Amino acid sequence: MSMIQRRSILQLAGASVAGLSGLAAWAQDDYPSKPVTMLVPFPPGGVADTVGRPVAEAMGRALGQSMIVENKGGAGGGIGMAQVAKARPDGYNVLMALSSIVVLPEADRVLKRTPLFTLDQLKPVARFTADPTALVVRADSPWKTYHDFIQHVKSHPGAVTFGSSGNYGTMHVPMEQLKAATGTYMLHVPYTGAGPAVLALLAGQVDALSTGPSSVMQHVRAGKLRVLAHWGDGRLAALPEVPSFKELGVPISYSQWSGMFVPAGTPEPVLAKLRQAAKAAAEDARARQALAAAGTAFQYQDAPEFERFVRDDARHMTALVHRIGRVE
Repeated sequence: MSMIQRRSILQLAGASVAGLSGLAAWAQDDYPSKPVTMLVPFPPGGVADTVGRPVAEAMGRALGQSMIVENKGGAGGGIGMAQVAKARPDGYNVLMALSSIVVLPEADRVLKRTPLFTLDQLKPVARFTADPTALVVRADSPWKTYHDFIQHVKSHPGAVTFGSSGNYGTMHVPMEQLKAATGTYMLHVPYTGAGPAVLALLAGQVDALSTGPSSVMQHVRAGKLRVLAHWGDGRLAALPEVPSFKELGVPISYSQWSGMFVPAGTPEPVLAKLRQAAKAAAEDARARQALAAAGTAFQYQDAPEFERFVRDDARHMTALVHRIGRVE
């Protein structure tokens, strides 16, 4: 091959690379040019879904494109989380996760399984809510207070059942805390998400559960469910008459937060647009009203602060998972 031919090939190759780089830059500048899918890794009716739908609507308005909510339950949220973790990092697949996202990979390791995903496969975008979970029973149950409930549990080991969104999920972990702190035993009945677990409680299939207030407030207001205590530090605005476990002398706390993630490697210009849209959603009057009606409120954190929060929570929850140990 002559020197001239070699030079021509190199020039063409350079032009192709430049062209591809220019195309990638154009695609990022043009983002979003089609609807964005928000994957909620639980069935409808739970906290992630309750928060995700008004957030998706508000973010869609800010982005100028529809944000479509897709529910995909299974493995305590792990299947949907793994799907986004392995998705193409182009900003068109985002995840609305709960705090179980920091628990599930470590739980898999405790169970000697290959994790469905790892945290480094995902990039935090924004936190939206952070509510303590609440201990809920049916309003027609014999337990009017937490003390009524726990005395029954102590005198009837294994007879009281509690529902959850799956092993090591955000509804399971706080109940394991309560069992450990009180030296009691209750039977765990896992479901595919908070929505099905709440329906099971309403139907009398389980006796109690721990969940974020937004999952049950409509039923509490309707007189169908009763909140006995919560895992927060002080009284809650939505439930001012309900004591915390700390007030009741039980030294436990747990926060069920919701936040958005994208696949690691998502380009910074795309991430910046999602962050701007997330902030706009947290300030959106319609979204704020929807969350208030569900008994919660925005506790927004932008990506840098949220990333630190996730890292700290993961460290704390890893230790807790190892204390809980193997749960089949």
